[in-house]
Amino acid sequence: MFRRIFQRWGLPRSIRVDNGHPWGLNRGLPPVLALWLIGLGVSVEWIPPGQPQQNGHIERGNGVTQQWAEPGECSTRSQLQGRLHKECAIQRERYPSIAGMSRAEAYPELRQSDRPYHPRAEGSIWDLSHVDRFLAARTLHRRANARGTIWLYGEGRNLGRPHSGKEVGVRFDAGSREWVVTDLAGKELNRLAAPEISRKRILALDVGQTHSRRQT
Repeated sequence: MFRRIFQRWGLPRSIRVDNGHPWGLNRGLPPVLALWLIGLGVSVEWIPPGQPQQNGHIERGNGVTQQWAEPGECSTRSQLQGRLHKECAIQRERYPSIAGMSRAEAYPELRQSDRPYHPRAEGSIWDLSHVDRFLAARTLHRRANARGTIWLYGEGRNLGRPHSGKEVGVRFDAGSREWVVTDLAGKELNRLAAPEISRKRILALDVGQTHSRRQT
């Protein structure tokens, strides 16, 4: 869906998202869809949990679109999709919302993006270093369980029983491609391989998709 939108409108510079599926931060870790966007050079901004007013324009836009499309009157998904396309086009291109002009008339530059996108060229513009920098700038916090295990992207990572019950900090080292685990004073305790933070797995949306019920 994103690829179709980006092909038509170009790549945005940023996207603001809430904390619901599929965007919610997993105790500080962005979901794989966000990693994919970050690799495309799109900044992902999370609003604070429980504050939908921080994304008020989108919330209002969704409400208006729902009223106009009247989903309760549609008997099939395709019928609803057709209505949504029609009402979005009316709202964007015909409805006089800005000094008597439609949005398309008021902002004609939006029709020609300075960041064009085509799915076939995605491989040449997607850059793992964007993801590396994003993750390296974050410090995560975890508490090891009784076995000395913490969870990152749904996978249990063993620190060893001597660290059982400890609160630890975790950061990503882009140079070694490892998760660096420290105590709360910053002393390094362990380094854990991070094979999931790879170009191949992110482009395949194959990060954090397994063992999600075991996350703690």
